[in-house]
Amino acid sequence: MLDIETVWANVLAHEGEVFRQIRGGEFIYRVKGNMIFPDRTNVQISKNLLQEALAFFPLSNTTKIQHLRGPSYIYAILMDKRIHHT
Repeated sequence: MLDIETVWANVLAHEGEVFRQIRGGEFIYRVKGNMIFPDRTNVQISKNLLQEALAFFPLSNTTKIQHLRGPSYIYAILMDKRIHHT
């Protein structure tokens, strides 16, 4: 299982790079404190939300994380090999 500190270090390392949502939309994000700010939405994703989503990793789609804020962005970040390295 992935741990949040490894994931978060990778999130920080890839800030400003292009990520792709499950339906093909592209976005970049910036990080301020423990918050991720994707450029295509007003939704903010906290480190804690990523940690909650890790309980469902690996994800085949966004269904299991629909209850979380910004599921398509969370999916895009967590399932990217730059972030999870598995």
